[in-house]
Amino acid sequence: MSKERRDYPISITVNGQAITKMVIDPHYEVKHTDSVDDAVIVSLVCLLDGKTFEPEAERDGFQYFKADPLTLSGVNYRLIWLLEKNEIYVGVVNAFRR
Repeated sequence: MSKERRDYPISITVNGQAITKMVIDPHYEVKHTDSVDDAVIVSLVCLLDGKTFEPEAERDGFQYFKADPLTLSGVNYRLIWLLEKNEIYVGVVNAFRR
């Protein structure tokens, strides 16, 4: 398990905001490496493109979101992610198969 966050370039629009970077937290690796890896997460985040979501919570300049279900290759996943005010990245907090 990697303890470092990993960055990937991306070009999507979420909540009307242009996003050019994705930051994946390694938290998902604690319990979900049998069904999720960075490639799956990148594909799941791409499914957010062009959509608008209501935050589940707001704290310290971050908005936290849950996308559930996101369907990829016939499999449902839950994606927990965040946006930081005035920033150009989406942060992935956790992802797992449903």
